[in-house]
Amino acid sequence: MSSLYHYDIIVVGGGHAGCEAANAAALMGKRVLLATLDLTKIAFMSCNPAIGGIAKGQIVREIDALGGYMGIATDKSLVQFRMLNKSKGPAMWSPRAQCDRLKYTKEWRIHLESVNNIDLWQDEIKELIIDNGSARGVNTRSGLTFYSDIVILTTGTFLNGVIHIGQTKISSGRASEPAVKGLTEQFSKYGIESSKLKTGTSPRLDGKTIDFTVMTRQYGDEAPGKFSYIDSIFCLKEQLSCYITYTNKDVHDILRTGFSESPLYTGRIKGTGPRYCPSIEDKIVTFPNKDKHQLFVEPEGYNTVEYYLNGFTSSLPVDIQIKALRKINGLNNVKVLSPGYAIEYDYFQPTQLRHTLEVKNIHNLYFAGQINGTTGYEEAAAQGLIAGINAVMKLNGDNELLLNRDQAYIGVLIDDLVTKGVDEPYRMFTSRAEYRILLRQDNADSRLTEIGKRIGLVTEERYTRNWKKQEQINKIIRFIKEKSANPSDINGLLENKNTSKINQKVKLESILLRPQIQLSDLKSIYPELKKLTEPKSYLNHEIEQTAEIEIKYSGYMEREKEMAKKMSNLEKIKISESFDYNTINSLSTEARQKLNKIKPKTLGQASRISGVSPSDINVLLIHLNK
Repeated sequence: MSSLYHYDIIVVGGGHAGCEAANAAALMGKRVLLATLDLTKIAFMSCNPAIGGIAKGQIVREIDALGGYMGIATDKSLVQFRMLNKSKGPAMWSPRAQCDRLKYTKEWRIHLESVNNIDLWQDEIKELIIDNGSARGVNTRSGLTFYSDIVILTTGTFLNGVIHIGQTKISSGRASEPAVKGLTEQFSKYGIESSKLKTGTSPRLDGKTIDFTVMTRQYGDEAPGKFSYIDSIFCLKEQLSCYITYTNKDVHDILRTGFSESPLYTGRIKGTGPRYCPSIEDKIVTFPNKDKHQLFVEPEGYNTVEYYLNGFTSSLPVDIQIKALRKINGLNNVKVLSPGYAIEYDYFQPTQLRHTLEVKNIHNLYFAGQINGTTGYEEAAAQGLIAGINAVMKLNGDNELLLNRDQAYIGVLIDDLVTKGVDEPYRMFTSRAEYRILLRQDNADSRLTEIGKRIGLVTEERYTRNWKKQEQINKIIRFIKEKSANPSDINGLLENKNTSKINQKVKLESILLRPQIQLSDLKSIYPELKKLTEPKSYLNHEIEQTAEIEIKYSGYMEREKEMAKKMSNLEKIKISESFDYNTINSLSTEARQKLNKIKPKTLGQASRISGVSPSDINVLLIHLNK
């Protein structure tokens, strides 16, 4: 067999999931083919030009800590950075970046081309080669056959994709790109269940025709942050602003006139849409008493007039969209570069996957991204990274990489998908994580860099930098815990901060635990503390921030660690995949059905399956102990 057409791993699809999968597998030493429909759309931002957000920002930092590339590509294409939820506790802080959309794609393309083990191929994958229950390669539309030991499928919204704009239906996986047909039908022969989901995108507007002066300007952070833990990656110089405007009653009235032609309300769209990112039509119907809805006008990059109207996803006829848009404050004379549309596509219920993202019914086949029912660039990239890593580890005969729910948001994401499944597009939120004070955006490197180094994705240089950073954090924590504060030294500060003075020596830790006191306040009093966070740099700012959080929230973190430890006892109790739950009559009927379908690997996973009650878990525990 010619080596020209044989690879260790073939990745199908060049979106965020496919790029992370190919990058990870290649950097871990495997020869990879990345096949995609259009090489100019590598890691393309089909929706809004932004990375991160609530819980999603934590995922991006975790990808970076493990050695992925999304955070670096984002930092190299930043046009604005904001840390969301700063008014709340640090478990809720979430970084979000506006990106130059074309530059983001370019940075990914440049990087992938620089990785020696990756070959790129532009073509449609017509079918997979499946031999004796295992994926062995792909056949392309152009007539070529590529063989491999493993196939990773990251097809996004392209499987039998249909775009809806009013009464117009277009077979397409994304605007101006053809849908992929045949793969769903091929997998159904192997008992893999598919269904349909729906998502959408908003109109893109000509910035020359927008009156920004009547909108609320949304600036980036005064001291902008970044995603990658690599200190040298920071390219943001001049930030672009976003703008806020609102719909109104006139807008809603115009949109309602198009409902009779809306595919959402005429039954043409069967797939379920994202609950937390509804179309403007859905908002009007769901909240009939609201006279306005907030919209964000987001720049697409430094060298373009194109803007994305976040919050105005629509599948209404184009003329209705334009009429409604021109009733919005600031958009009265707007020109539309491309309309909003809905897209319906096939996905596969992720309960048919193992935690490694390998398909249970077909060996050596992995699914990652929207094919598993998720929505969002970040969720897709995380799955691609994990699929790529586990594909390599399987080929090497190594233990699989399984991140626990107390280790990473990525672990929460994959466990939710594989254990609970989806009936609507899955989006990550901080509320989905039981241990979110442990899974903060600032400490992803301390949680995951060691793992990235062990599997071969994190370089020695990055590992050493992280080790030194953790050492510096520990020095600050030790100083605060061991140093005693004299009343004469500290009372002036306490009085200025409107908190009670002390009458005798106390540990500096008890002072810092007061909500009025920040670590930066103490640096002006204790020169040795100031030395530990000098010179001023982004890295030292992160060190100071993490040390302060670790001290202030230590009680909460200890409680969550104790909870995680108790749950880990259930995770240690393994269950064979061949176990027949029908043999246990004392289990509820629903529990038997769900357990036989999902085949949990541990008692901990079984406890998280919807429909399996605590009493069912007790029954299982007794039976397994026997």
